[in-house]
Amino acid sequence: MGKILAIANQKGGVGKTTTAVNLGASLALAERKVLLIDLDPQGNATTASGLDKRKQPYSVAQVLLEGLPWEKAIKNTEIRYLKIVPSNPSMLTAELSLMEREGGEKLLKERLKEISGDFHFVLLDCPPSMGYLTLNALVAAHSVIIPLQSEYLAMEGLSEILSFIRKIQSHYNPDLEIEGILITMHDERTVLARQVEREARKYFPGKVFATVIPRNVRLSEAPSYGKPIVLYDIKSKGAQAYLNLAKEILRR
Repeated sequence: MGKILAIANQKGGVGKTTTAVNLGASLALAERKVLLIDLDPQGNATTASGLDKRKQPYSVAQVLLEGLPWEKAIKNTEIRYLKIVPSNPSMLTAELSLMEREGGEKLLKERLKEISGDFHFVLLDCPPSMGYLTLNALVAAHSVIIPLQSEYLAMEGLSEILSFIRKIQSHYNPDLEIEGILITMHDERTVLARQVEREARKYFPGKVFATVIPRNVRLSEAPSYGKPIVLYDIKSKGAQAYLNLAKEILRR
């Protein structure tokens, strides 16, 4: 069975989708078979992978709620070993439909049993909320990566998502582990960024990735071209950081 990794944070704009797309691409370059599932109705991971979410006939919503076979929802990307289940407009109502289903929080876990053995990694890009789609992801996942932006109040937001994870461990998924806290959008030149990193490593020893994702213009530009950073500019600091993150996860 492949490793199921959720990338989750209830705050938006912290580098969650950037991490899902670029970690997936970096693992795929290492010839690991990767499936990226876009659980966010905004569909940013879909767009950043080169697909138009408005033109996708199927998403994970049809898989979970209508029994659609996975093979109809899974799409190829430019990278040989990276595939994606895109988001589409039907995701906007998926959360409410899951809430109304008995056992709706376990649907993704049950359906992933059918295909997780076909991949080395399944990456779940969660919405920026602690709703039913994120709940499904964390119930299904073996572990979770939490992006932590090097900004004011970042640690406060971290405590909220950690509390949510503890509740899921208690009620739904006792085997859920924290793969790591990933410091993102880091500008080493600022006192605040250095302070956030220092505090994270102090309060969560052994849980913070050695890799730090820098604030990088090329990394910000890549999604508008529908490419992960390793295809847009592999020599950039952002690309090198995500390649290092992939190596760090593979070493584990």
